Amino acid sequence: MPTQLIFPLDFADLKQALKYVDLLKDEIPVFKIGLELFVSAGPDAIKCVLDSGGRGIFLDLKFHDIPETVRRALNTPFIEKVEFITVHSADGPDILTAAVKSVSNKTKILAVTVLTSQSEEELKKILLLRDDISLTDLVIHRAAMAKASGCAGVVCSGHEIADIREHSGKEFIIVTPGIRPVWSIIPGDDQKRIVTPGDAAKLGADYIVVGRPIRDAKDPVEAAKKILNEIENI
Repeated sequence: MPTQLIFPLDFADLKQALKYVDLLKDEIPVFKIGLELFVSAGPDAIKCVLDSGGRGIFLDLKFHDIPETVRRALNTPFIEKVEFITVHSADGPDILTAAVKSVSNKTKILAVTVLTSQSEEELKKILLLRDDISLTDLVIHRAAMAKASGCAGVVCSGHEIADIREHSGKEFIIVTPGIRPVWSIIPGDDQKRIVTPGDAAKLGADYIVVGRPIRDAKDPVEAAKKILNEIENI
């Protein structure tokens, strides 16, 4: 399967989000609903996006709690309509296993490895990592833990795609945010570890998440097509 494109509906207003669904539904197979929209509109956001023509939902809430709380949160009817759900891997295998066991086979649990907004230097300070442990080592370890826990895949930056693919195999799903086409890179971007759509596809990402380069373009549809063309022509 060629690399697929995910568009994040990072809006506090549901009506504005649905405008982008209507605009991009022919180009985008999966729409991401994150904290901003979910806190504003709740589970209704999922139904509304699907009713508006969205084909797939990536619920990016990055669950980060004790296993029992995660299990109960995922044991709700609206979850069955979701294709992907994210859970933080930093909490260990118990939360990942609980999440996997709480959903049907239709819903895939993705473990978040390390946020693309964090650099290796920052992580070493935050997590007190030894100097001989790299960010890549940490991501590979968390990906292996996610696979052993039954997760369908992981969310990781483009910098770790090749290593995860080598260690986890072809069937393990890799979703990569922090995507910036060359024509959209701007100074001061909060994403630290970025790659282009073409590079992510070459490295083996199954899905790439592209938000601002599409959302902020004068013609979002044309921007999406431009990214898809870059992927298709690698």
